[in-house]
Amino acid sequence: MDIAKLRADTPGCQTKIHFNNSGASLPPYPVLHAMQDYLTEEANCGGYETAAANATSLNRFYMAAGKLLNAPAKNIAFTSSATNSFARALSCIPFKKGDVVIIANEDYASNQLQFLSLEERFGIELIRAHSLPEGGVDVDHMTSLIKEKHPRLVSLTHVPSNTGLIQPVAAIGKVCRELEIPYLVDACQSVGQLPLDVEAIGCDFLCGTMRKFLRGPRGAGLLYVSDRILHKPWYPLFLDMYAATWTDDDTFVTAPDAKRFQDWEQNYALLSGSYAAIHYANEIGLQNIADRNRYLGSLLRPRLQALPGVTLLDKGTALASIITLTAPVSDPQWLLTSLRERHINTAVSVTASALIDLKSKGVNWALRIAPHYFNTEEEIDLLLDALESLFANP
Repeated sequence: MDIAKLRADTPGCQTKIHFNNSGASLPPYPVLHAMQDYLTEEANCGGYETAAANATSLNRFYMAAGKLLNAPAKNIAFTSSATNSFARALSCIPFKKGDVVIIANEDYASNQLQFLSLEERFGIELIRAHSLPEGGVDVDHMTSLIKEKHPRLVSLTHVPSNTGLIQPVAAIGKVCRELEIPYLVDACQSVGQLPLDVEAIGCDFLCGTMRKFLRGPRGAGLLYVSDRILHKPWYPLFLDMYAATWTDDDTFVTAPDAKRFQDWEQNYALLSGSYAAIHYANEIGLQNIADRNRYLGSLLRPRLQALPGVTLLDKGTALASIITLTAPVSDPQWLLTSLRERHINTAVSVTASALIDLKSKGVNWALRIAPHYFNTEEEIDLLLDALESLFANP
């Protein structure tokens, strides 16, 4: 990887030290230019006309996303976010009162809220598998629950937003596929930083976002839907004329592919930027990205742990490019703002975003540092110097 070239491609690197890639990463010039060019053409030619003229190039998004996930283009839908993708997947499942859904304690807050809403509105039974002392879902316990309860759905977040944990999604997928149980994976934090193969994972749905490690635009996401789901008479609760065709006064037919999970009205500039982001990542290579991120994490973790008063919070045998820690300061917002004043971007996770996980660790907030492949050793030095200074004068 030519880090200097990748940084030259990234305008934000000229003014910021960006360790908030798990929140929203810095887009490279190809992403920025793709959106700007599309908006310029739209302004000059009209929205419908620009979409028609660019139909072939816009369809490259589905092929690029398919390559990223080892899936056919027809199994990919473009959405507004990973959470939106998650909701569309959930809304196609014909839940009934008493249906069991099995998840993990570490699952993302928005996903937990959606399941709690289903529990309240439709009377499903939400069961959380145990976590291991060393971190991550207890695969044996989740497997026993799946076999005992035969749930309507199993869901797992690959990399939770509040920790560097990498969950064993393929191990759970193997069980779900053997028992023919629908399986929903949230890859919001893993897409763009880890190689993903939906066939190896064994999932029926996979949700992703563009703004994080894929370095794409905000307000854009993707949803993978397996053939096993597409062959069922399942579709999102609320359809429009992109997802289905009105065939008679009181009948309709849904799209045969993942387009049934998509809306007619969509932001084509974001779609264009999303293609550019995925193509950029594919060209670099996801294994190269994962290796570089692992290297940066190996530099950061021990040096952060060595800072006075710091405790790393991440558990798990495999860790992603998210590092969370407690720090010897009383006000997390002061810490966040103080780093930003030094042109260093980080993030803070609070209890509301990771209630079960943070409670189990005995903290109510954590500093979140998320390096990505364009970060440098010099930036790590500057981050550590800044933290040491701030911790000495809280």
